[in-house]
Amino acid sequence: MEKKLPFYMAYPIPLLYDDERLYRRDYDYMKSIYPDTAKRMVPYIEEECDRMEYDGSMLYDEYPDRLQLRLMCRRIYDRAKEEEKDPGKWLQDLVEVMVYQELCRRRQEHRRYKRKLY
Repeated sequence: MEKKLPFYMAYPIPLLYDDERLYRRDYDYMKSIYPDTAKRMVPYIEEECDRMEYDGSMLYDEYPDRLQLRLMCRRIYDRAKEEEKDPGKWLQDLVEVMVYQELCRRRQEHRRYKRKLY
């Protein structure tokens, strides 16, 4: 006998939070294909961003203070340079780019979360 689909499965409706799951999956995949040096920097960057993530943080200001961002990047660089053989300007630049990318992602998530609450 032929099995019939229930009516609610005949026309699938995308789930409300499905987009966020797809964004997160894409982001996690892209992080998995980072070069080795960048992969070693990820824990330092995420730890610092987690530390700075609170209500009223400068991370969520419309225009975050450039000096504070540079100090944040410098703290990450100081911890990460001990692990690298030849740290230099290139490592500082890599950390700075990765921090800004992570902040951009967190700010977008924060806006989406805030939008759903109100």
